[in-house]
Amino acid sequence: METLNAAELLAALGHESRLSIYRALVEAGPQGLHAGAIGERLGLPAPTLSFHLAHLSRVGLARRRQEGRFMIYAADFPVMNDLLGFLTANCCGGNPCMPGTGAASPGDARARQACELPAEGGSS
Repeated sequence: METLNAAELLAALGHESRLSIYRALVEAGPQGLHAGAIGERLGLPAPTLSFHLAHLSRVGLARRRQEGRFMIYAADFPVMNDLLGFLTANCCGGNPCMPGTGAASPGDARARQACELPAEGGSS
């Protein structure tokens, strides 16, 4: 993943409404949600929701498909995983702490120690 693309993805997620929409899509899983359900869940008016969904789709974080009269949106999980991999590629001096992502799991005591993450509830 190119740094520029990662910056674009992170910028898209840097808006509170888009981040809320994206989290809802991630929680929904690969089957996704229709736009109306997202708007109801988050209390966003249709024009605002449409604008943010279009932005997430444009940068590649979300995909859309038509099912009957509904537009279904879903998170693009490979793009999300690529972004997470890019962000954690050099975690712990380049040694993967958590298989598949390169990130340390906060619940893994060995990973916390190796990556110098503070224990939950501990001081930093």
